[in-house]
Amino acid sequence: MTTTTITVTGMTCGHCVGAVQEELRALPGVTDVAVELNAGGDSPVTITSERDLDDDAISAAVDEAGYEVK
Repeated sequence: MTTTTITVTGMTCGHCVGAVQEELRALPGVTDVAVELNAGGDSPVTITSERDLDDDAISAAVDEAGYEVK
C-alpha cells in the first residue's frame, strides 16, 4: 500500500469533500481517501492506493471535482 498526501484548495463543505473523494476513488488502485476539511482554506487529503499514483491523474481528478491541488 502507498499513501499520498496532497493539499486541495477551495473546499467549503461536506458536499465538496464528497465530490473530491468520489473522483479520487475512481482512480485505478485507490482504496481510501481521507479529507481533513478546512472550510475555505487548504485541506489535506490522504489517498491510500495499491501502487504509486501519477501526479497528473490526481490533479485531473481533483479538477474534475471542481477544485485545485495546491
